[in-house]
Amino acid sequence: MLIRVLRFNTYLLLALALSAGCQSGKPRDPAKGGKNEEASLRLHLEVNPDGSDRSGPVSIGREHPLLLNIEKTAFVTEFQIEQASVVDSLGGYSIAIQFNKQGALLLEMQTTTHKGKHLAISAEFGEMRWLAAPLITRRLADGKLVFTPDAICAEAERIVNGLNRFAEQIQ
Repeated sequence: MLIRVLRFNTYLLLALALSAGCQSGKPRDPAKGGKNEEASLRLHLEVNPDGSDRSGPVSIGREHPLLLNIEKTAFVTEFQIEQASVVDSLGGYSIAIQFNKQGALLLEMQTTTHKGKHLAISAEFGEMRWLAAPLITRRLADGKLVFTPDAICAEAERIVNGLNRFAEQIQ
């Protein structure tokens, strides 16, 4: 009996993973995030308020906003991105960012020294938006960051396409 339940849960998990994802069958309008648009992505660190102009509060998320005090200067930008992709995750999708050597080193240094803090992730893709604030729980040494954005699937695809276009242009 236990084997049947485990097999059923495995099949259910597989079915959910295959059915999740984002597909957009609509052609894109270049004026609304089409093929020629670039995007930017910035990573900021959560810091304690110090009364200086170097940090400030931001609200991340639209439905359930998280108020964080962040360093205004990003420690990683779109200039350190090699490739971006939208990946399926259980129940939805995520954005995966692969950084170049410099970006990977900066990400490793910051995630090693700031465990327990948040990364504030912003993107500009026709509009500027705070996408996510994942908690740093471990050192990210492989140069890859995967996060679930506060964006619909079409926006996530726009961001990824714009980041890849920008990465191609600077290489």
